[in-house]
Amino acid sequence: MPDPDFASGAHPVPDLPEVGARAWREANRRLLAKALGEWTFEDMLEAVETEDGEYRVELDNGVRYGFRARAGAFGWLRVEPGSVTRTATGMLGDESARPAWDALQFLIDAAGTLGTDPSTVATYLTELEATLAVDAARLARGGETSASLRELSHAELDTRMTGHTLLVANKGRVGFSASDTRRYAPEARTPVRLQWLAVHRGLAEFRGTSELSEHEVLARELPGAVRADWADALRADGLDPGAFVWMPAHPWQWDHVVQVLHAADVAQRRIVPLGESPDEYLPGQSIRTMANITTPGRFDVKLPLKILNTLVWRGIPPHCTMGAPVVSEWLRGLLAADPVLTEHGRTVFLGEVASVTVRHPYLSQVDEVPYQHLETLGCIWRESALGYADEAERVRTFASLLHVDDEGTAFVAELVRASGLPAEEWLHHLFDTVLSPILRVLYRYGVTFNPHGQNTLLGFDEREVPRRLYLKDFVDDVCVSDTDVAERGPEPDGHDHVLPRKAPFVIRQHVLDQVFVGHFRYLAPLCSEQLGVPEQRFWALARRTILDVQRRHPELADRFGEYDLLSPEIPRYALNRDRIVVTRYGDRALRHALHPNGTLPNPLA
Repeated sequence: MPDPDFASGAHPVPDLPEVGARAWREANRRLLAKALGEWTFEDMLEAVETEDGEYRVELDNGVRYGFRARAGAFGWLRVEPGSVTRTATGMLGDESARPAWDALQFLIDAAGTLGTDPSTVATYLTELEATLAVDAARLARGGETSASLRELSHAELDTRMTGHTLLVANKGRVGFSASDTRRYAPEARTPVRLQWLAVHRGLAEFRGTSELSEHEVLARELPGAVRADWADALRADGLDPGAFVWMPAHPWQWDHVVQVLHAADVAQRRIVPLGESPDEYLPGQSIRTMANITTPGRFDVKLPLKILNTLVWRGIPPHCTMGAPVVSEWLRGLLAADPVLTEHGRTVFLGEVASVTVRHPYLSQVDEVPYQHLETLGCIWRESALGYADEAERVRTFASLLHVDDEGTAFVAELVRASGLPAEEWLHHLFDTVLSPILRVLYRYGVTFNPHGQNTLLGFDEREVPRRLYLKDFVDDVCVSDTDVAERGPEPDGHDHVLPRKAPFVIRQHVLDQVFVGHFRYLAPLCSEQLGVPEQRFWALARRTILDVQRRHPELADRFGEYDLLSPEIPRYALNRDRIVVTRYGDRALRHALHPNGTLPNPLA
């Protein structure tokens, strides 16, 4: 039930209720604490310790923020939301410290110190307000307990998550209106029907793995009667159904982008709307990936959205749609022959098994067109984890472990409690489940994924113990080392590289950033506070798992240093700083690469 202290508004909407002052202020308090912690962590602001556990940040405009915080791994400060004060000079020249809750005012206060420009401040403020609006609506609605979340399906649980851990403005969604958020955002929990299109083969190209033809994909995704009706409708319009590739589009994209940016092809019947999908879908945290909830065994569908969210425009590049099936087939063939992955851990690689690529007929002829305009139509069908799960197995995102309910209970603590295992034993299973497959692929093949909390899924047994790893998002996020690795065999690129090549020290950074900095940094204090595992012990257990993997595979010893996870210092890649200070909101032809900003002390050392 909603918390009466937060519930407000005369006409609440069932999915995301209206927001009142209490919920707005509480959402701000939490986001302000997060901003202080992340921006000082990324060295955008300097936090000075004034006494034990007390810190202050001095800003260029003379304003000072004070707060209490707990020092964590990698030099991060975990700020207590209710402890923040703002000190400014009053009208009479006196200084007064007052409790601070306004995250938007903090951005304005800090802008000069951050070194950004007014245009960036204005757009970033929009992203912050959009994030706060969703966070406040969640507070107004009230949330389920961590115990009740255990009973939810994978798709349902994903709608309860609160967004990217590192990024402060993690639900900016530039391009969505308020009603769009209520209709299409994951936290709205509103089922969506996809808009199916017939796209002429002069524009569209289907690709699939060796076992999947175009007709087989359609047979899996659409009932025969629906396919027959749509084919009859095309014929009645004087069109040959076989001359078109059939594909789903996101209904928002069809309305806001396809009918506008592709209006010439819609007018000339080269893009023809077929109808709504008979099945309903729920969007995941990425918004553009849809999980089928009517027929859960069917494919997940990844669809482009021309919105800016968490640093990039959420389209799908043509090279990704073109390369997805061949990369999936290569990876699965390579790794299916590895007994360490298939027998010991039963690791699952969720293949992106089919795709449709549609290039814009005019803009694709122009060099250096910003990428947001070139990634507007296409789709990728990905295998669902439910097709691999055992009968009693529950599949959840890695990110779900970090969720904290309204009563303050972390989901990880609830799972450990339900398992009946000592906390350290449960963590041993978690570390082995997550790290062993990722490190095996890194050391043996010089391959890494982007194993952040949404790309990494965990399979839990009937006792809520993590037992196996599911990995996804291949063509977008898989990188291979630029060194020769015999174990990789013939690679899928041919003469045109589908997969990015990077130096080993950059490859290993994917693991460090996504697993350790981006996830364990937040998990460790939860385990300390709610499970009685001190942070130092948490990191010692994680380090022991890495060393155990190395001991089990002495034949790969020459690569442990090449992909060194235990060095005393590691590069810092600052995501918030990249948006606010480095790249800002300038349009560009390609997604940009992050560059390191200083170093971090490594708790694994």
